[in-house]
Amino acid sequence: MTRDQIVNLFDRRLKATNEHDVESLADLYAPDAVVESPLGGTLQGRAAIESVAAAFFTGLGDVKMTQDELIIEDDRVVQVVTVSGTDTGGFMGMSPTGKPALLPMVVVCRVKNGLITHERRIYDFTGMLVQIGVLKAKPA
Repeated sequence: MTRDQIVNLFDRRLKATNEHDVESLADLYAPDAVVESPLGGTLQGRAAIESVAAAFFTGLGDVKMTQDELIIEDDRVVQVVTVSGTDTGGFMGMSPTGKPALLPMVVVCRVKNGLITHERRIYDFTGMLVQIGVLKAKPA
């Protein structure tokens, strides 16, 4: 893939995320793609990726993602983003808190033939749970 093709792929990923379009988002992944995520665990295939995306969009009903940096080297891509949203849907069966969260995230990917084949999401899920009030932080 060319650099421009990769940039276009990640622009479409950002757009699908911000429009909460789970089907378009899942279509950016290879049919047998693997996604590793603190929230969703290790997922394989578009249906699983779509399911976790839908749960995330339900949990943070107004979720938005901004791209801070995109690093491309051959078939490897690192996307640094900031995710923001309000806990209006609850997570993992918990009641929604109505509190906002700001979540810096690093996404490390491999791409091939115009699709994402592997993705590892790195973020502080526990920190997000503290921000939305599900967990209490102990004073230092």
